[in-house]
Formats: sequence, structure tokens, C-alpha cells
Amino acid sequence: MGTALVTGASRGLGAAIAERLAADGCDVAVNYAHDTAGATRVVERIRASGGSARLARFDVTDEESVRRGVAEIGRVDVVVNNATGPQPLLPVEKQTWDDHLDQLRFFVKAPLLILQAVLPAMREAGAGRIINIGSEVADLGNPEFGHYVSAKAAMHGLTRSWARELGPYGISVNTVEPGWIPVERHADLPAADFDAYLDGVAAGHMGTPRDVAEAVAFLASPRARFVTGQRLAVNGGKTMT
Repeated sequence: MGTALVTGASRGLGAAIAERLAADGCDVAVNYAHDTAGATRVVERIRASGGSARLARFDVTDEESVRRGVAEIGRVDVVVNNATGPQPLLPVEKQTWDDHLDQLRFFVKAPLLILQAVLPAMREAGAGRIINIGSEVADLGNPEFGHYVSAKAAMHGLTRSWARELGPYGISVNTVEPGWIPVERHADLPAADFDAYLDGVAAGHMGTPRDVAEAVAFLASPRARFVTGQRLAVNGGKTMT
């Protein structure tokens, strides 16, 4: 399956996605900005399982950093735009334009910079996979979260536009929209928070990072060659379209 670049892969969903793609035979570039120890552990787990992986440290929101980082990786066949930053809850009257820009940098600017860096090689190869990690909040419209919700909605707008523009070159673009998937940073939350979320989940239980990784692996695979411009929710039926 070639080389896969997974951004924000030092922990959480990104780590699970990186490990799953490696299990399918990808040479995985484990991107991160700060957590060298976490990213190194991901690479070591992949190699211990017989897979191929390497560290790829660069800031996905900085143009020159992305250019250098992708050049060091070489040809990229699969991109998973998973990197994110802080996601504070803010009442609308306290939200500033900078709060919105903080989210847009990760969910619009970063995917754009990365696509521009990998696109020449994908066009030349006549193949490529771009997978944007969105969020169910784009459908739920969570309150006090307009800055994050709007940026995630914009990310799927990129998916749809790029799918039409790049389809003739054999490049597919899709969005995976996880629900609330507990990861390391949720370990200390009270059980009541999980119970409240589960109230609207048709499956009746929380998902795992592996659930999201399986969806990404499908879209990255030859099995999804005729799937593009789509939004796949992985949330146990919290949203339905």
C-alpha cells in the first residue's frame, strides 16, 4: 500500500490509525510536533509487530515545516489528516476570531499544506488517498463549540471539493467522522460524562480507537477505490444520515 503519513500520531486516534495501516503493509510516517517519546513508542510497537514505521516530526500548520517534512518522507500514497490542538469550550459571546483561526489552522490550513506537498507525486502516480478525520460535532452542532464545529464542517467541505477536482487523477478524498472515542486524555473523566453521551448512541456502548482505525484502513485500501467525497461516521449511530 506504499507510504502513509498520519499526522498527530504520537497517541490517541492517530497512534491507532498508524498501527492499523502498518498492519496492512504501509510504511508509516508517524507525524508529531512535540511528543517525541510518544511517537517513538508508536514506531517501536509497529516495528515489534513486524511493520515498517519512522518518525516524522514537523508542524503541520507551518508551510515551510510541511514542505521540509514531506520532502524527507518522499512519495506519500496515503495521507491521514488527524492532527489537532486544544479544543476549549467557549460561550459564543467569548469566542474571538483568533479562537476560530486556531481551529482552522489544524482543520483547513494543515490539510491544504500537506495536500499541496504530496500532490505532484500522487498525480504522477495516478493514485492517492486523502483521509480527513472530521467529527460528529459537524452534524450535532454542540453548544459553546462553534469555533471547533465550523472548522470541522469546513474540513469536510475540502473533502467534497477535492474529491471532484482530484478524482480524474485517481486520487480519492474522504472524511471519517468519529464520535466521542475515549483516549488517554479522557481517563480521569467521571462516569456520568460517558453515561450522558451514551444516551443517544444506538449501539449502546462507547467506541474505541481501533473502530476509527478500521474505517480509515478501509478507505486507504484498494477495496475503497470507487469511494470518494464521502463522510463515514464512526459513532455507533449517534448520528445517522
